[in-house]
Amino acid sequence: MSKRCTPITKNDWRLHMNAVGIDVSKGKSMIAIMRPLGEVVALPFEVSHTAAELDELARFILKIDGETRVIMEYTGSYYEPIAYALHEAGLYVSIVHAQLIHDFGNNTIRRVKTDKADAMKIAAYGLANWNVLPRYTPQEDIRRQLKAYSRQYAKYTKLKTMLKNNLISLTDSTFPGVNELFTSPPRKEDGHEKWLDFALKFWHAECVCGLSEKVFTDQYRRWCSKAGYRFSKNKATDIYAASCGHTGLLPKDDTTELLIQQSVIQLNSICSSLAVIAGKMSSLAAMLPEYPIVMGFFGVGDNLGPRIMAEIGDVRRFARKESLVCFAGLEAPPYQSGKFESTDRTISKKGSPHLRKALFQVMDCLVKKAPQDDPIFQFIDRKRAEGKHYYSYMTAGSAKFLRIYYARVQEQLKA
Repeated sequence: MSKRCTPITKNDWRLHMNAVGIDVSKGKSMIAIMRPLGEVVALPFEVSHTAAELDELARFILKIDGETRVIMEYTGSYYEPIAYALHEAGLYVSIVHAQLIHDFGNNTIRRVKTDKADAMKIAAYGLANWNVLPRYTPQEDIRRQLKAYSRQYAKYTKLKTMLKNNLISLTDSTFPGVNELFTSPPRKEDGHEKWLDFALKFWHAECVCGLSEKVFTDQYRRWCSKAGYRFSKNKATDIYAASCGHTGLLPKDDTTELLIQQSVIQLNSICSSLAVIAGKMSSLAAMLPEYPIVMGFFGVGDNLGPRIMAEIGDVRRFARKESLVCFAGLEAPPYQSGKFESTDRTISKKGSPHLRKALFQVMDCLVKKAPQDDPIFQFIDRKRAEGKHYYSYMTAGSAKFLRIYYARVQEQLKA
């Protein structure tokens, strides 16, 4: 690597600024080093994300005369190994939003898209924005783990929704309305829902109506005892009545039984995984100093609290509360041209969609429960009284939540 990338040195003022642009990809990165006025210190070269090559890269950069800053884009989790390694080596590392790099320096009609060109562009961005490059600070292990669990929870939730919709579609051909027979919430210990376990046992309407009501009631009682659910004779009567009169499109045979039961087993597996992940998120979040403050917010339960904490991370990395609101993509930037100034502004949505979704769920709880002494609900209620649209006051409430969150957590961390 050093033979191909011997630094070019000149005795002038440009020696004081070296921008190392890194185009990160999975398992490897493209490196380019530049000084002001387009001087190339090192032509683009490739480095693998191994301990040996990253250590060699750090030593090479540290040998360059002048002040050096390393710039790279947010690229999922790919940037973290190289950013952490260079930070630990004592280098100034800055992580920049990919949109800023994309919009920078597009002064050509040619559409050049290569790793080498991107590395040069990132280095040029670093030189142009030298004084405002934010310094990278590694996350604590607990916060990194909490965020990983939160993202997995979101992915598993999407999968659960897809599998549940699929199962409902299948049971509409065997036992229509079975998903509406029970209203009990999922069990915390394993995440199972009663209607799922019921459908595993009584997978076809004829499994119920094919028996006498007395025989079914007795089987239902024994099933509740074995599965750990509360038995109610009235509920057994309601289930029996609901099963009668349905004509299933799929016959009651072994093939249909296998189809329904396998769908239930898959869905129950996802539910169990979600319960485990939710429990681990709560235990990780409880280790962080802001946990009691966050859990004190109305509408923030054992699930939403850790997810909000995971997405925000260490609040001290935000210079002010407005920065946190922008991070969530909830700010409404002004739009003005000449004499025209828009009064119908929309939020940028450039921030974390996971954070916005969690905040929206908190706002939904506030609107439904209407706690009159809660400052965030009072703010939402005033916006509603002004005739604001539903999404407008829900978004405004989310931004209000973040401003209060920032103030309370900052006070807690300074104490």
